[in-house]
Amino acid sequence: MGVSRRRKIAVIVVAVVLTVSTPFFWLLDNPDTGQLVAASVQGATGIAALVWALMQSWASPQPGVVVVDTGKAKATGGGRASTGVRRPQAGSGPVRAERTGDATVDGPGSSASTGVDYS
Repeated sequence: MGVSRRRKIAVIVVAVVLTVSTPFFWLLDNPDTGQLVAASVQGATGIAALVWALMQSWASPQPGVVVVDTGKAKATGGGRASTGVRRPQAGSGPVRAERTGDATVDGPGSSASTGVDYS
């Protein structure tokens, strides 16, 4: 499961603000125990959120399939040949086939595909 780029940026901004603002709680007045604990929790939360956001992948959250420069395929006697992508229409994510190889058939009932085959 991926996280959107906007959400990651928002988490990073909030984390940086929390972390940077922590010393201001100590500088405003002599901190008592409650203020010291609150500022410590605030700083730790900011650092944890920043680390989490930076460790997330910046790649697109949608998985996909890319097929490039495939070889030759041959189907005989009712077989199927595909040098691209074959999957059901209900598949998730984007699909792309580029510079696919030759697909040839021989015999009745055979089929061939060199791109995206939704059958």
